[in-house]
Amino acid sequence: MAKASVIALVSLAICLSSFLSFSYAEDRFFVEGKVYCDTCRVEFETRLTEPIKGATVNLECRNRTLDGSITYSRGATTDELGKYSIEVEGDHAEEICEVSVTKSPREDCNEFMEAWRKARVLLTKNDGVIAPVRYANSLGFLKKKAVPGCAQVLKEMGFVPLH
Repeated sequence: MAKASVIALVSLAICLSSFLSFSYAEDRFFVEGKVYCDTCRVEFETRLTEPIKGATVNLECRNRTLDGSITYSRGATTDELGKYSIEVEGDHAEEICEVSVTKSPREDCNEFMEAWRKARVLLTKNDGVIAPVRYANSLGFLKKKAVPGCAQVLKEMGFVPLH
């Protein structure tokens, strides 16, 4: 009986120490996404869409109160595939966090798409997601002039031309 009590006590101590280390563990997230050039000027991705290398994005978390003050900010630059990863420290459950595209290095593709200029992300462990990676919706810029072949691509996708 004494042996069972010792085992139970040791098990309880291990569980409590694990719980305490979990609750005091530093929260760290990685926000990942991509930036593209909308070569057909349709404001969504097609097979003619091109990734933008060197585009800059910025993550901002704002206070939910009326003043909306910025509580966290960090930027990143896209790689050759148009992808970025932003490391974020801390839990931001009580804040509104958004990634926004800020600059395109391409002169032929630097017009903002208002609908795809920002993407909201949840940065908390209290949302049911276990993994530290949070994926943001793709962000993009419009090409100055649509490339040849867009009509065919849209037809393949089931879009019919408007007359």
